[in-house]
Amino acid sequence: MALGVVAMSLGALVTGWSWLLAPLTYGFLARVATGPTMSPLGQFAVRVAGPRLTAWQKFVPGPPKRFAQFIGLTFCVATDIVCYLNGFSTARWILVPLAIAASLEGFFGYCLGCTLFGWGIRFGLVPESICVECGDLRAHYARLAASSDAS
Repeated sequence: MALGVVAMSLGALVTGWSWLLAPLTYGFLARVATGPTMSPLGQFAVRVAGPRLTAWQKFVPGPPKRFAQFIGLTFCVATDIVCYLNGFSTARWILVPLAIAASLEGFFGYCLGCTLFGWGIRFGLVPESICVECGDLRAHYARLAASSDAS
């Protein structure tokens, strides 16, 4: 999904096509509301890309991913509002951090929103009961790596 967000964000930034904000915003809204169920990018990731790219899969619990999607939605809605009020030439700069965060996840497997979620748990801003294993995602990743090396 992250690479799709990168493609749409960079496509909008390079071409100036503000209409790309509509599918980008819808995708984030759909993933926040229903996970990958109603999101075309989510369906592509789950049904097409995921099964074929198993070497690069890194499973993360749902709550931090949902939080990351909410951050993406926030950036998209802010871009939509600024685009409506001031035009795309001003709004496009809100897409830059979104494209950077999506690039980190898509190319390097580093989810900035997931990291922020883990910090929220560690600093007491998010109750640990929401996701016990999210307080230390590094330990979660280490367990996943160990289990995949064993198999």
